[in-house]
Amino acid sequence: MAVTSPASPRRAALLTLGCARNEVDSEELAGRLAGSGWELAEADEADVIVVNTCGFVEQAKKDSIDTLLSASDVAANRGAKVVAVGCMAERYGKELAESLPEADAVLGFDAYPDLAERLQDVLDGHAPVSHVPVDRRTLLPIAPVERQASERAIPGHDWVPRARLQDGPVASLKLASGCDRRCAFCAIPSFRGSFVSRAPEEVLAEAAWLAREGVRELVLVSENSTSYGKDLPGGTRALVGLLRDLAAIDGIERVRVSYLQPAETRPDLVEVIATTDGIAPYFDLSFQHSSNAVLRRMRRFGSTEDFLSLCTRIRTLAPEAGIRSNVIVGFPGETEEDLAELETFLTGARMDAVGVFGYSDEDGTEAAGYDGKVDPEEVAARVARITALVDELMAQRAEERIGTEVVVLVETEESDTEDAVGRAAHQAPEVDGECVFEAGDVELVRGSFVRAEVVDSEGADLVVRALEVLVEAPGLVAAAGG
Repeated sequence: MAVTSPASPRRAALLTLGCARNEVDSEELAGRLAGSGWELAEADEADVIVVNTCGFVEQAKKDSIDTLLSASDVAANRGAKVVAVGCMAERYGKELAESLPEADAVLGFDAYPDLAERLQDVLDGHAPVSHVPVDRRTLLPIAPVERQASERAIPGHDWVPRARLQDGPVASLKLASGCDRRCAFCAIPSFRGSFVSRAPEEVLAEAAWLAREGVRELVLVSENSTSYGKDLPGGTRALVGLLRDLAAIDGIERVRVSYLQPAETRPDLVEVIATTDGIAPYFDLSFQHSSNAVLRRMRRFGSTEDFLSLCTRIRTLAPEAGIRSNVIVGFPGETEEDLAELETFLTGARMDAVGVFGYSDEDGTEAAGYDGKVDPEEVAARVARITALVDELMAQRAEERIGTEVVVLVETEESDTEDAVGRAAHQAPEVDGECVFEAGDVELVRGSFVRAEVVDSEGADLVVRALEVLVEAPGLVAAAGG
């Protein structure tokens, strides 16, 4: 059995599920633990396994529970403890603890600043009382400008040195947390809370620190990046200036913005993303649907005409810009005409990547109480229908790039069994396609930026031939300077 004493370092492992925002939160937690004298370890060597859960949709919840059960099996072999944190722990709290006794503690977001002490309590056999959920929107002032003065714990907002849990030239950076929108299908605001921007000086300080850690591409994340600044003196136009400042940081070669709301994407923001050196001409737009009738029921704004106009504005400024989105099919009341309109929009938008999701009820959402529910088998059929369409459209969009040049960040080097792989400006990590390099004479080092010609495509992926190295990998630059 593992024994923890003041003379032996306490060891914690962090397992992260869900989105990039959760990954940032885990690195903040890891930094807090390291700053309190804990060592970070693999799960089979840890005294405490911390599982940062996801509570977004049913499959994510199932994955979180499976991970907690698996962690419990690993922990049992050496007398270690398992602690649940993250969105599912915040959303369900005590209910999760009662249904999953394999977890030694279930902690909400308010426990994050004192996580080291809470974990020590668990090791000492004094498990804290399980988190009792509340609607986190009620914990902050209604007026956005008053929220900055709140002392409420907001994951990812305190500037403490993160402990990077994954190496590599790309890192996510949190712009804000929470959301003030009231989409009928989404429960996220109830457990992530109202929208709060991070102070720009903290964002810039963390970005500079990541650059010193060898990061070359920043991916800006939040629940709604287009709302950034609404609670700051400069208003939402603050994002335009912040993007330019981030792109000017020494060592940062590419800044990518994610989670844009179409209805809030102003012309000046489109222009700065599409035309500024150092900012990826990449638009991650949360369309969700294009039928005006469905969007109204979703409590969202827009139409096929509005969304196609936005895509046209983007490509007028940057013809090779990347555009991606997610859509929900089978929403209550969705008709065949609505689905056909969505197909018309997707065909006209020619996006580089589209995620297709079938609607399902989520606890605590307005849509869960709607009538006009679509039969689950029909939802699955509609998902298959739209997925087949977007797969074809994404492949066509990739084919259109054959013969063009792209700047690729090399993320994996060539091995005996695999080709080197990277991403162009229109490709975000994990959610989009990638660039696969043909064998050639240009040395491909992880972390370098390479000019390449697109010679073929495979689905949404591009096959590229390296032409020259534009920016050396950080290690090579340091070695040359030394």
